[in-house]
Parts: sequence; C-alpha cells; structure tokens
Amino acid sequence: MIALEDRCNLAQDITDARDAGARLKQVCDVAGIDARTLQRWNAHDGLTKGDGRPTAQRPTPSHALSTDERAMLVEVANEPRFSALPPARIVPMLADEGVYLASESTLARVLRSHGQTAHRGRAKAPRAKRPPTTHIASGVSQVWCWDMTYLPATVIGRWFHLYLILDLYSRKIVGWEVHANDSSDHAVRLVRRTALSEGIAALPDKPVLHGDNGSTLKATTVLAMLEWLGVKPSYSRPRVSDDNAYAESLFRTAKYRPEFPVKGFATLEAARQWGAAFVHWYNVEHKHSGIRYVSPQQRHAGEDHAILAARHALYTTAKERHPARWSGNTRNWQPIGAVTLNPERDSVISEHATANHIQQLAA
Repeated sequence: MIALEDRCNLAQDITDARDAGARLKQVCDVAGIDARTLQRWNAHDGLTKGDGRPTAQRPTPSHALSTDERAMLVEVANEPRFSALPPARIVPMLADEGVYLASESTLARVLRSHGQTAHRGRAKAPRAKRPPTTHIASGVSQVWCWDMTYLPATVIGRWFHLYLILDLYSRKIVGWEVHANDSSDHAVRLVRRTALSEGIAALPDKPVLHGDNGSTLKATTVLAMLEWLGVKPSYSRPRVSDDNAYAESLFRTAKYRPEFPVKGFATLEAARQWGAAFVHWYNVEHKHSGIRYVSPQQRHAGEDHAILAARHALYTTAKERHPARWSGNTRNWQPIGAVTLNPERDSVISEHATANHIQQLAA
C-alpha cells in the first residue's frame, strides 16, 4: 500500500520521464509499479484521495455469527468448567456433549475481541527442540515412561518425592506414589504394583520402561525387579536432557495446575491427597491435546475411536447446516496411531508403526 504523497511523487517522476521520451512500461518498471496501477490511480482519483481500502465500508458476510451467537460463545467460555481452558479444549468437550457452536479459531477470535485471550497460568510458552529417536508404541502397555520429581514442602529445604509411570500410547498415568524420601525401594514397589495392576504377566511382549539416568531408577534392586517382571529397561542418553520428554511434560502439567500449592505441602498426607486428585483429573477429565482431545483413560480403554467418530459426524452436520462458514474440510478427528518417544526420522517411524512388538532404535 503506497501512501498518497509517495503516489504523487511517483506519478510526477513518471510524467517527467515520459516527457523526456521514455516509454511508459520501462519507466513503471524502474519505479517499481505496474502500468495498470498508474492508470487506475488516474482513473479513480487515486492521486487526490489516496488508497480507499483502509476506510472502505465492507458489508458483513451473510454467514457471519450473529450478535446472539457471539454472546453465547462468550457466555459458554466463561462457564466455571471452561474458565481455565483454551478454545482448543472447550470445543471438543462441547462436541462430546453433542453441541457445536463454532470452530476453535472462531471461538478464539470472539474471545480476543472481548480481551479474554491472555495467557493463563504461570507457565512460560513451550519452546520447540529437536528430539532424538528411541521407541515406538502402537498400543497400550508397550512403552512406559517413568521419572521422579520433587514436591516442595512448607518447610524450606524439605521436599516430597513424586514417582509417576506413564503409558506412552494412551498418556495414562498407570502408576504413581508420593514419599517423604527418595529410595530405590519405592521405585521397586511402584514398578511391581503397576505391573500387577496392568496385567503385564499375561502379555506375550512385556513393555519397555524408559527413564533417565538417575541413581534411583538404575539401582540394582530396580534392575532385578524389572528382570523378574520381564520388563525391558531403557535409559536416556548421557547429557541429553529431552530423552524422557513425555514424563517431563507430565510433571510440568502437574506443577502448573491451579490447585498446585505454590508455597508447598504441609504434610506428606496432603501431598498424597493432591497426587490422587491430580491423577484422577489427568486420566479421566483432562482432554489431552496429543491424542485428539480425548482423556487418557478413554484412549487407554479404546473408547477414543467412537468418541472421535461422533465428533466427525457432528462437524459434518454443522458444515451441512452452514456450508458458507467452512472454507475447507472439517477438522481431522482421525484417531492418533502409533506414538514415538522423541521421533527423528519419518522413514523409521513408518517402518515400525505397524509392528506388533517394540524395538529399540539406534540413538
């Protein structure tokens, strides 16, 4: 968009050059505009009024949301159950209830116009990093990730220890414990209890258990228990901080929940009560963005296919009702397939995505 003063100067320079014998096309090429642009300026008062696009009065599209529809979107987004959720999670949750009001982008645009799209929570925006290659899970109980993190106590210098085991395919927390100290005995008990609850003994192929290089997770007693259970241990590479990204992401989600006590837990029992509430929320209520906004429990139980099929049918009906509001296909609600722990090469992922067993890949 060229300002009015610059237009007049260009037009005068072109006129002077043509008076000196230059051709119009060559002069316009040197000036950086098209000859038709100059003709349009002369024919539509472009050299006296300037560009009219910024002040043009554009009619409202016939398929635009009405005032009542926009008000309804704001009202729904401000409901207590949605007040701390972004549009990307609100819309799938409404779809599971058989309600379609607008797409995620439309809801975000309406909230932005009302000044309600500020970042929520204390977490910083995530940064993209290049992850290394490791394992692939095409079903539940194939790859587990586990780690330990510190939970602050109200007494400065004191910490509680949260142990978590995550199923890579479903993102479900299959095992967790909170203790007052860090000990390999706690890790041994957690692995054994999780293996019993998930029925590992009846599986023909035992899962891979991936963790970091901490001394607790690599203790001799832990390795002996894994050997007895038939679980294959896997560890992060030395000096690589993101080889266990799913477990680290889970801890980040836990510590930035609104109910997480910033000033710490008063007692071990309080920490365990919070842990139980968080695990229930994460497994049952949380709509996980990495698995098409279904809960880990639903994916773990194989219910995600029916839920996503119902969403697809709802979106198709909504598109048929207001086709002008859709510029392309409906949102992709196809279930997520195989999940890789820190993928690197697409060819390797495609080769192993349909495998019935889990193979450790070269780092």
